[in-house]
This record gives sequence, C-alpha cells and structure tokens, in this order.
Amino acid sequence: MSALAGTRTLAGLALRRERAVAPWWIALNMSMALLLIGYIQRVMPTDAVKAAYTAVISRNTFFQALGGGFVEPRLDVLATWRSGGFLYVASAFAAVMCVVRHTRAEEDAGRAELLRAAGTGRRAPLTAALLVAAGTSLLGGLLTALALVAAGLEPVGSAAYGAAITAVGWVFAGVAAVAVQLSRTARTATTIGLSTLGVAYVMRYIGDATRQYWLKALSPIGWGHLVRPYQDERWWLLGLSAGVAAALCALAYALLDRRDLGAGMVPERLGPASAPGPRGPVGTAWRLHRGLLARWAAGVAVLAVATAGAGTLAGQLAAMPGIAQGLLRNMGGPTGGALDVYQRYMTLIFAHVIALYPVLMVRRLRSEETSGRAVTLLATPLTRLRWAGGHLALAGLGSAALLAVAGVVHGALYGLLVGDLAADPPRVLAGTLSHVPAVWSVGAAGVLAYGLLPRASVAVSWAVWILTAVLGQLAGPLYGMWAGTPLEPFHYVPDVFGDGSFDAGPYLLLFALTAALVGGGLLALRRRDLG
Repeated sequence: MSALAGTRTLAGLALRRERAVAPWWIALNMSMALLLIGYIQRVMPTDAVKAAYTAVISRNTFFQALGGGFVEPRLDVLATWRSGGFLYVASAFAAVMCVVRHTRAEEDAGRAELLRAAGTGRRAPLTAALLVAAGTSLLGGLLTALALVAAGLEPVGSAAYGAAITAVGWVFAGVAAVAVQLSRTARTATTIGLSTLGVAYVMRYIGDATRQYWLKALSPIGWGHLVRPYQDERWWLLGLSAGVAAALCALAYALLDRRDLGAGMVPERLGPASAPGPRGPVGTAWRLHRGLLARWAAGVAVLAVATAGAGTLAGQLAAMPGIAQGLLRNMGGPTGGALDVYQRYMTLIFAHVIALYPVLMVRRLRSEETSGRAVTLLATPLTRLRWAGGHLALAGLGSAALLAVAGVVHGALYGLLVGDLAADPPRVLAGTLSHVPAVWSVGAAGVLAYGLLPRASVAVSWAVWILTAVLGQLAGPLYGMWAGTPLEPFHYVPDVFGDGSFDAGPYLLLFALTAALVGGGLLALRRRDLG
C-alpha cells in the first residue's frame, strides 16, 4: 500500500472541517489590509501629514519596530507597514493551528488509528493537512493582493505583499509539521509551534528596534517584512521561505517514518509518583490552567513593555506643534491631551487582546467534556455547576489579573520613559482594570454558547472575540471612533483618562449582561446531556 493512499479523501475531509474556520482568517487578512488603506486616507489625507507622521516614526525605534522596517510617506507603503506586522503573524498562526488540528489532534482523539485501519497510508494525514494549510495561506495571500489592486494600489507591490503573506504561512506550516512529530499531544505541538512563532516575532522586533538587522534576517517573520512590497520587491526572499518550508516538511516526513502512531520523538517527562487529589472545583481548575495563565502573563508583560516603548512616539508628537500634534489629537477625539489619548488607546488594545483569555477557558471546558475527564469528575459528589463554576471563576480572576499585569508594567515603564513615575502607574492601572466588565462579557457570550450549542461553542466564542476586535480596533478607528463602535462592549467603558468623572451606570449594565449570559449558559448546561 502506498504511504500516500487516501490523501485526497483526507484532504477533502479537512476542507469540509476548515470551511468553518479558514474563511474567517482569509476575511480577517483582507479586511485588515483594506481598512488600513481607508484609515491612512482618512487620518493622513495630505502629503504633508504623511511626511510629518513618517518623520516622527523614523526617529522612534520602538514604534518603527512595531511596523517592521523603514516607512515612506506614501499610501501603499504606510498601509502595508501598519498591517504587515499583523498579517504575517495571523497567516503563521492559522497555518500552525490547521496542521496540528488535522494531524496530532486526530491521533489524540483516536480517529487517526481508525483511518489507518481502513487502508489510509502512513503519510496521508500529514500530507492532507499540509496541502490544506498551504492552500489556505495561498488563498489568503492571493485574495488580499487582489483586494489591494481593486483598491487602487500598484499590482506588482500588491502581488509581492500577498506572496509574502503566503510564504510566511508556508514556513510555519512546516514548523507545525515538525512539532507534531516531536510531541505526543496536540497541546504540546501547539505550544512548540506558537512558541517558535513568538520567538520569530521577538527576534524581528528586536532587530528593527536595535537596528541589528541580522536578527531580523534570521526570523521567518522578518523575511516577510524584508520582501519590502511597494518599495524594491525582493522576490528572492520568497524563494528562501519556500525552500525552508520544503526542508521542514522533508524533516517532518523523515521523523514521521521513525515514530509510532500516537507517540512522539521526544519522550514525555514522567510526572511525580503521587499527587494530591482534587481540592474543590477552583483548585482543580487552577491545576489545569496555571501554566496557561503564567504564559499569558509573560506575553502580556512583553506587550506592555513594547507599548510603553512606543509611547515615546506619543511624547514626541505631544511636544511638536502643527500637523503632527493635531494628528494624534484628532485620532483620540475631543477630550484629553495627546498623552491621555495614547494611554486610552493602549488600554483598549490590552483589553481586546486579554478578552481572548476567557474564550480559551471556555474552549478548555469543552475539551474537558469531550475527552471524558469531566464525566469522571462528575461521578464524584462534584456537580456540573460547581465544576463549570470553578473554571469560570478562574477565567474571571485570571482576566482581571492579566489586565493588572498590563497596567502595572506599562504604567511603570511609561512613567519612567515619558511621563511621571508617581502619577502614571496608578492611572494606567485604573484604566486597564476599568475594562474588566467588558472582557468578562466577551467570555460570557462563549459560556452561553457552550451551554446551548456545545458543538459550535468554540467557533461561536472565537467569532464573538474576532468580531469584537474587528469592530473595536479596525472599523471603529477607521470612522473616527477610537473607543470602538456601539456594537461591541468596550465602547461603553468610560474613559478614565478624560475629564475624570465617574459613571457607574455602564459598569452595572455590563456586569448585568455578563451575569445574564453566564446564568443562561449554566442553566442550559444543567439541563443538557454531556458529550
């Protein structure tokens, strides 16, 4: 029997499953690229404004590093400079998750063994997953390029930009293929793949911030930026990315041929000989989630350091008269000074990112149920509501703790670099914690979906978070609503950096909404069958 027998069937099956996931990633890439064009056209309508903005960025290494490279005062370069740092990472993230989902996750669930018993070749699942991941990356890059051409940008530069997005996705599909062979579980494979992505991004960022460009040249994310679409189009870097992706895939196949089904090349570390029993629902949830919370806290702290460094740009703009200062003030609306505008927007970014944490916690509830571990726990005196309540309590407290980490780190470093070390940390901490009710409401929507529609709960939770982020961080700023649109909860959080007045009404409404959604989800969970 051929090692590739059944590849076509498995690829078709993977495509059927991806139809609920891949279109969202492709639409996100296209909408981000197009919205940034509209944003540049609205906020920087003249060449003089573009030149002033570019001049300030070129003198600020922290902010320049966020976009990844040198920027020119042209619409196409500015738009791709602003969106590229996100789209390359999004393409890589989608590729990693796709490959793991259709390979190691299938082995964990036992479905891969059934397929092998039905005559599927040894290499068929990995090949099908790579084909689907590569096709999704290709389609995402192609449609993004066509959308940019339709928006009036130059075709050659648009093709280079789309090809760079595709190439980064291919490289990280290869990274995920290798990670799947090394690890024994889908969770470990995902951790390896996303950790590699994080290291690649940090190397690229540090390379741009310190002008040590050899670090950027060693990063697969950096290769996408170095293509320089709409500038000099370094096409040969796409060949480098394709070659590295092919080498990683070849290594993955070599490792696949040497490992047993369900096993990994790196043996699992033995745990302790004994462990304490469950200590209530919260204690059990803490033991399951403490590693995830620690990783999130580290990531949020890194993001806070980066935004505090980028705050030096706000300080420079605030000190400049004329066009540049007016730009920042107009971005933020009528209240507050330029530095207050920056702090308000940064706390919104923290809140939108951290809103993903409760979404992941709801996803873990579903995985505990489908794996059978929840049924085992519920065979004890532990009830469904106490079991779910332990996870949700940790999700709520963990979200608040992450917002506190963001506020403390960003506030302290920002006060040291730009503002007042005595006054800024408590103000920024209050600003980040003010978003706790809105963050909880995003997770609460996932809880309601988990209770009512368990099989669709993960997709619904992701969709709610993506729509919230798009409406708040993309559509809102495009139309001058930097506090988000009225269709997402963060829009209703009062601005603590503005006139200083306090209104408890929006907080009470958000808490009431969260309680209603969580209560509805728990009531539905109590009434439905598990599994």
